[in-house]
Amino acid sequence: MFKLSEIKELIKLVDQTSIHELEIENEGARLAIRKPGKTEVVNVQSAPISHTYVPAPAAAPAPAAAQAPSSAEPAAAAPAAASRAGLHEIVSPMVGTFYRAPSPDAPAFVHTGDKVTEKTVVCILEAMKLMNPLEAEVKGEIVEILVENGQLVEFGQPLFLVKPE
Repeated sequence: MFKLSEIKELIKLVDQTSIHELEIENEGARLAIRKPGKTEVVNVQSAPISHTYVPAPAAAPAPAAAQAPSSAEPAAAAPAAASRAGLHEIVSPMVGTFYRAPSPDAPAFVHTGDKVTEKTVVCILEAMKLMNPLEAEVKGEIVEILVENGQLVEFGQPLFLVKPE
């Protein structure tokens, strides 16, 4: 079962992000939070353990891992994996909102083609009103930025591709 404090925290998190709907199943209990205009707890019942999220209608498309697989994906995944060979992925260490710059009117921390060191801040991840700077952790060149500014990211989701030096 979910504790009331956990439900309150999840409602606040959903309310502060572009997520439109959040469903979590844990230890046989299911919690669904939907945000039509205001966040509300919709349903709590017993069910198998799993979790999903649905981005708001105007949000960026969900990452490929969160979408239902199609018969064409395995064939398409092989070339994508081959094109990433030798590249380092900078991944999200938490669930939060991805920001490319320290403030809305400030320039982005990094752009495609920029050189970075292990200590270069590449973005900020906001979680529970805390701004967490994320460092590159590798020396190299930013090859691709995989998420949009303001997008909700998952734990372990790739954010940047870096060609190591």
